[in-house]
Amino acid sequence: MTAALTARERARRELTTEILAAARRQLADVGAAALSVRAVARELGMASSAVYRYFATRDELLTALIVEAYDSCGAAVESATAPGRGRTPRQRFTAGCAALRAWAVEHPHEYALVHGSPVPGYSGDDRTTAAGSRAPLALLAVLADAGAAPEAPAAPALPAVLAEQAARVLAAAADGPAAGATPRAVVAGTRAWTALLGLVSSELFGQLANTFDPADALAEAVIEALADDVGL
Repeated sequence: MTAALTARERARRELTTEILAAARRQLADVGAAALSVRAVARELGMASSAVYRYFATRDELLTALIVEAYDSCGAAVESATAPGRGRTPRQRFTAGCAALRAWAVEHPHEYALVHGSPVPGYSGDDRTTAAGSRAPLALLAVLADAGAAPEAPAAPALPAVLAEQAARVLAAAADGPAAGATPRAVVAGTRAWTALLGLVSSELFGQLANTFDPADALAEAVIEALADDVGL
């Protein structure tokens, strides 16, 4: 009986993988807003009702794709920012930024899914929030390790709204590697993160065509400037 259950679970896992792969191809062809369970089922030679046994709704399928994309990106950034013998915080931070860009260039449709236009009518949940936090928190953890952007006694206090929002981030990161970050580091890190996404989005969505294209040199310059900005 146990062997039969294991075989059934293995078959379910394999078919789930096939469904997600077909859905990713749909993303590349028509974009997230036009993702269709019926089209995914048709590609796999299945009835749409059969796909719904694996993903109860189209939003559940989208959620699985989003979590998968965020986790893939987060793993790349976490690996690039990992402490290592002789690695300075600046090297770890710039490597993490470069890893996010490299992942996006390699997975443009998945990047567009999680950092492009919102899908009309779709709302994420705790799973997408947790997965989406991995990459930025990996970069923030470097700032925490380095003591970057400290709360210097002579520095002006953060505006009340920013301080409250930074405290919210720190509360969410309390059990992770970024727990030691200061509120000022959270603000600096968020400023760097949004600038990094702006760079990558501009490159992938064609905003740099006929100017800084290819964008390798520009990306290197921007990433180094971001490291300066956060105090590394």
